[in-house]
Amino acid sequence: MTTPTVRRSNQSGQSKEPERANSLLLASRRFAAWAAEITLVVTSGLIPFGIGVYANSRSDLNRVPLNPVLVTTERAIARPLALPVSYGIPNVAWPTNFLWTIALLAPVTLSWWQLYLLAKTGRTIPKRWLGVRVVNAQGMPPGLGAVVLREGVGRWSVPISIAYLLWRYSFAFPNLGLFTFLGVLMVLGEAIALPSGRERRALHDQLAGTYSIDATRPLPSSFLANKQLQSTSDSDRAEEWQEGNEELALAPTQAPHIWRRIKQNPNLTLFVVGLTSMTAVLATLIGTQVYIQIQQSQRATKQINGQQFVELVKQLNPSSGATNEQRQSAILALGGLKDPQSIEFLADLLVKETNPSLLDTIQQALTTVGPKAIPELKNKNQFLVSELESLSSSPSQERELQQTRLQINQRTINKILSVYSGKIEGVDLSRIQLGQSGTSGNSSFNLVLDNIDLSGVKLKSANLNQASFKGSRFRSMGEDGRWDTYDDVMADLSQAQLQQANLTDANLSRVLMNRTDLSRATLNRANLSSARLFEAKLNSTQLVGADLRNAVLEQASLTGADLGDAKLNEANLYAARLGRVSAIGTQLSFANLTNTDWEGADLSGAYLDRANLSNANLSATRLTGAVLRSAQMENVNLQNADLSLADLRGANVAGANFKGTILAPSKQDPADQFVKTPDLGSVSAVVQGVDFSQAKNLDSKQLAYICTQGGIHPSCP
Repeated sequence: MTTPTVRRSNQSGQSKEPERANSLLLASRRFAAWAAEITLVVTSGLIPFGIGVYANSRSDLNRVPLNPVLVTTERAIARPLALPVSYGIPNVAWPTNFLWTIALLAPVTLSWWQLYLLAKTGRTIPKRWLGVRVVNAQGMPPGLGAVVLREGVGRWSVPISIAYLLWRYSFAFPNLGLFTFLGVLMVLGEAIALPSGRERRALHDQLAGTYSIDATRPLPSSFLANKQLQSTSDSDRAEEWQEGNEELALAPTQAPHIWRRIKQNPNLTLFVVGLTSMTAVLATLIGTQVYIQIQQSQRATKQINGQQFVELVKQLNPSSGATNEQRQSAILALGGLKDPQSIEFLADLLVKETNPSLLDTIQQALTTVGPKAIPELKNKNQFLVSELESLSSSPSQERELQQTRLQINQRTINKILSVYSGKIEGVDLSRIQLGQSGTSGNSSFNLVLDNIDLSGVKLKSANLNQASFKGSRFRSMGEDGRWDTYDDVMADLSQAQLQQANLTDANLSRVLMNRTDLSRATLNRANLSSARLFEAKLNSTQLVGADLRNAVLEQASLTGADLGDAKLNEANLYAARLGRVSAIGTQLSFANLTNTDWEGADLSGAYLDRANLSNANLSATRLTGAVLRSAQMENVNLQNADLSLADLRGANVAGANFKGTILAPSKQDPADQFVKTPDLGSVSAVVQGVDFSQAKNLDSKQLAYICTQGGIHPSCP
């Protein structure tokens, strides 16, 4: 079929200005319709998401695990956008779970509904409102395939892909704000800057063969002409009709470009197909040959190793007559093989051998093998622990023998982890026994892994009691060499036993530590920012100067812990137990402290501004000089608490129990001069402007103080 010729009428000069005005008006309506479509989709997700965030901040709602679909979606999005990954499944309020699921499904459903309408009618709801219609070359609705190509590929995939590549491989990575800017710029550029030619069609229209027309005006005659040309097989009549047409032809009726080339050059097409087929066959043959050679080489190597293994094992036989030096050489040679059977043999030999010099050699050989030896050593470790448990009523000599074997096994694992620091990602030490316990008696072994890179090690349910990890790193940067991105490597310490462990200055940021027992452990100056410590035990733990910003400590137990100068800004301590905690000068700004129990705690000079303390138990606590500005304190229990010199300006104390609470400042004890009181200018600023109308159990002395110091209460004159 031939291309329609372009002819202008004699009146083209006179109608030029109205055409431009109509084109500009149509372009404005097209942009407005597109903006309305995007707004509808975004709003359908933002509204339920925002309500879900609000519901999640409520303390009176039951909390449930986040929907796995949402968790999977979060991780799928986190990887390409270089976002941190939330390990484990967080708990949220039950309405939040439902609302966030809607926030995920609603935009997807609305997007497909708009695509369906566009495919079947050529108009979405915003396009119908604004009088815009999308048609194909025949003036008909484009169909689902063309619409998916137009919107999915042309309008979004191409510009966003270009923006992503520019962002990912530039200095801007991983700044998400710059990627958003580039994405918006590319999408707008595709729709505004890229249209070229007399028809002013954007890339997405050119790819799909579609046109955006004014639905308030009659269909242009060029589309009617295309319909007529499509129904006739007489090319001469088509040419004759085109010559008589005085309108601009908007759509060519020629066959697709590639298909036309194929029909015009059949010999070239046959050559290209043949060349491609031959290349594919040759590539397959070469790949097959390489695979066969690799397999043959592996079998030969395995056979040689098998023969060497047999010879070396013979030398280690007690009846072989080999000297001690020859046996040591054989053991080292076995370690050099690094195949499964030699590793298994050495691990067995480690728990059976009694000669001290040979034991040292076996440890050296297994250290040479490296992390590959860990699985076998772990199996032997668990076997020896179970043997010790079964020998609880046996003679002490048998228990001591098994205990000695376990210690040798533990020392070997300790040595491998020390030597291969930073190269043990993915090593599975779950449920291993590397710490003190009742079954091991008074073990002389203490795990020492100071200043070691343990990133990516799986220590779930492991016994690491009294271990030393001073300055060690349980998290490292991934391949991109940047912190807080999708590929950060983190250890798993969930449900591990770390009682009395020393983790001073350790990096545990974002590490999964749900239900981990850190009782009486030392975590001074440790980095625990964004760590997950759900239901963790931190009783009597030393956390002086620790960084716990954004950490999740829901339902954790910190009874008697020392949180002096610790940073807990924006941390989530929902329903945590903090009785008798020492939190002098602790930063708890914006923290979620709903339903927490602080009975008998010392929060002198603590920063609790804008913290959520709803339904918290602060009875008998010391809050001298604490900053509670704009804190949410609904229904908080302040019975017998000391709030002298505390800054309550802007706090919400509705329903708070003030029975026996000390509000009036007393003379400061000289022993407490290290507690920095807030700079208020005068004592009257403590409760100035605070509404105590709905507070409970205020006595006459408290009311007198409130009224004289600028507080608000119906009893005040």
